[in-house]
Amino acid sequence: MKLTVIGCGYLGATHAAAMAELGHQVLGLDIDPDKVTALSQGRALFYEPNLDPLLAKHTATGRLRFTASYPEAAAFADLHFIGVGTPQKPGEMAYDLTHLFAAVRQLAPRLRGPAVIVGKSTVPVGTAPQVIDILREFAPAGDQVEVCWNPEFLRESHAVEDTLHPDRIVMGFTSENTRAEKVLRQAYGKIIEAGTPTIVTDLATAELVKSAANAFLATKISFINAMAEVCETAGADVQLLAEALGHDIRIGRRGLRPGLGFGGGCLPKDIRGFMARAGELGVDQALTFLREVDAINNRRRERMVDLAFEQCDGVIKGKRITVWGAAFKPDTDDIRDSPALAVAQALHQRGATVTVFDPKAMDNARKAHPQLEYADHPAAAAQNTDLLLHLTEWPEFTSIDPGSLAARVAAPRVIDGRNTLDPVRWRAAGWTYRALGRP
Repeated sequence: MKLTVIGCGYLGATHAAAMAELGHQVLGLDIDPDKVTALSQGRALFYEPNLDPLLAKHTATGRLRFTASYPEAAAFADLHFIGVGTPQKPGEMAYDLTHLFAAVRQLAPRLRGPAVIVGKSTVPVGTAPQVIDILREFAPAGDQVEVCWNPEFLRESHAVEDTLHPDRIVMGFTSENTRAEKVLRQAYGKIIEAGTPTIVTDLATAELVKSAANAFLATKISFINAMAEVCETAGADVQLLAEALGHDIRIGRRGLRPGLGFGGGCLPKDIRGFMARAGELGVDQALTFLREVDAINNRRRERMVDLAFEQCDGVIKGKRITVWGAAFKPDTDDIRDSPALAVAQALHQRGATVTVFDPKAMDNARKAHPQLEYADHPAAAAQNTDLLLHLTEWPEFTSIDPGSLAARVAAPRVIDGRNTLDPVRWRAAGWTYRALGRP
């Protein structure tokens, strides 16, 4: 098939490369010329495991191309995936759909024959009808342009695998769609033939799936972090509690990872956008629990700062503090709403000299937080430090020898914000070890 992917950021670039891998002819469109240039050279402007090799492979074969031209995209195919960003509005909780609607308005006047528009961006429920209205107003083909919604469920650092081997495909259509389902099933033919569960819904349900999924995941993470607060007071171990809970098949272990909490460009934004939309629909009480989910998550960062004060005998000003981690999670360079950098900034504001190391996110961190100090190796970051904070669970950090590191620091004190360091090993090497939710 021939298809386009409009919006080639994190979602769009990954989707375009994966569709080419599935055998389609793909044209990616983005209005950012730097992005188009980089992608045309087979590289993304962000780090995602296995994405650059896929981009390089299919830009070399010619199966994947990129452009900034809407006329070229409209002429290239009649199947168009929309994957533009839908960030949080500045100063509000709601989604900003400016880029989404702008993309549809740019594409619509060029649609002169039957076409299928597939929304992949995360949106508030009720967005698809607005997209349909724009197409009816501006597309010469009128009702020959069909709209469906096909939400993405990508995990950063696993995006390529999640696109090529998803755990489910959701497709939302209107009752008037006569062609869209056939076309979309053809696009995902190899994935569906592999036995991937495929759920066909109405538009509203398809729009809700991503928001509901992220709200549930955020709730699960915040639940175990709320238990960590209780464990610290009661003298219990939240790691063992999570293990015991996870064996219950109704609960499951995945997502029960106590620590510093979630960040990134999806979970925080999506639960807030979900609450905002519920308020617009007059059912805000149904999602009031998400306010506490958000609050628990933010309290984890405050608790880490409090623990840092405790470990430094109540005095932070003038102390040297090392932060291992800048990305919001390992295997990405994404620092959006990074818990690690939020803690680093808070300690800097209280007078500490904070040195940060991250295997992939250093450039992004330097640009966003030039006031912090940076080192090119985790051991160098810990040189003469008064306190080490482990805040992003990169495997590079768990493999470091705590005995050798102890000789470089001013005081062997560590707070494990991700509960992935081995406390027995670190304590045996002479470190004072603390962790969120553990004795």
